[in-house]
Amino acid sequence: MFFSISKRININVDRLKIKHKIQNGKIIYSDLNVPAKPFFSKRYRICGKPDYIVIKDDHYIPVEVKTGEHREPKKNHIFQLAAYCQMLEENYGSFVPYGILVYKDTSQQYKIPFNPKLRFELESSIKKMRLILKTKKIVRNHNDPYKCKSCSMRSYCNKKII
Repeated sequence: MFFSISKRININVDRLKIKHKIQNGKIIYSDLNVPAKPFFSKRYRICGKPDYIVIKDDHYIPVEVKTGEHREPKKNHIFQLAAYCQMLEENYGSFVPYGILVYKDTSQQYKIPFNPKLRFELESSIKKMRLILKTKKIVRNHNDPYKCKSCSMRSYCNKKII
């Protein structure tokens, strides 16, 4: 009896992993089912919560699940994932070789290397954002009304579309 119940639970877990594109490895953190504690980077003074973290080959791997149908990873999603990689390195004191972007509306998954180029771009982007916040000089970089309406910099921007 106990064996059959255990087997059914394992089958259900396997189905859920496939349905939600959960990565192989031991899940040690999740912000998907209940709010989890955010990570913080002292170096960059940023914080955030990846959707979940798996341990694969003795490495902590952040996984970010996104909605939408994208043929390639969006740049802002890559930077978000890179920020999680940075925070995990600082918090766990170990090298994070990559993160994973999962677009749940498609079968697309992307392994994003946390390499020196992405590290530099992340640092540069954070510096630019801090300068924008300090000077309050916002330059709109799109012509999309939906993006404009939901922009986090909207209150600082004097070039609103709507």
